[in-house]
Amino acid sequence: MPINIAIDGPAGAGKSTIAKAVSKKLGFIYVDTGALYRAVAYHMITKGISPSDAEKTAEELSKLDKGFFSLRFIDGAQHVFAGNEDVSDKIRTPEVSMGASAVSAIPAVRKFLFELQRSIARENNIIMDGRDIGTVVLPDADLKIYLTASAEERARRRYKELAEKPDCPAFEQVLADIEQRDYNDMHREIAPLKQAEDAVLADTSDVDLEGAIDLILGLIKKHCKV
Repeated sequence: MPINIAIDGPAGAGKSTIAKAVSKKLGFIYVDTGALYRAVAYHMITKGISPSDAEKTAEELSKLDKGFFSLRFIDGAQHVFAGNEDVSDKIRTPEVSMGASAVSAIPAVRKFLFELQRSIARENNIIMDGRDIGTVVLPDADLKIYLTASAEERARRRYKELAEKPDCPAFEQVLADIEQRDYNDMHREIAPLKQAEDAVLADTSDVDLEGAIDLILGLIKKHCKV
């Protein structure tokens, strides 16, 4: 049976970076479900549809093939596709981030992506991260981890990433966006962000990236036969 690790947590907690690094060390496939929601948001934006417009978003999804959004592993790295377009870099903007939070609250979107996520888990040893992996997508995961850090620390990390770009927002705006994303994710009606009852809490506020990677790797080795 494949080993499934579920990592949930708020925006900016480092889930993708940490899960990707740990997956590489273990030889597991890394599945960034947030990237799929970002891809949906990106597609809607390019179509002139507001990601918060549930009716028009659902209507657009009904026109798409079930495999329109996909994760493809190229040279060991995950790439995100919308149709035949590799959107891996295009989905990492503040606009798409907020759009992803909006579309993730739409039942039609969650249903559209749900089976894709589960099918990958059924066939591979995976580490999957997102907002509802342990609570909804993989409720029977071998290990569930709730990865978090303070809002200020998450904003600091995000600001550092954006600082090299010419249109970098002020730190206060980055923090406000993080706090708004937290509120949206935790209060949405469908599959809100929360720690699963049997998830292990991992707070990385006071450790650097390597420390966080070691923390998660240690938890997996302790709870799973790897």
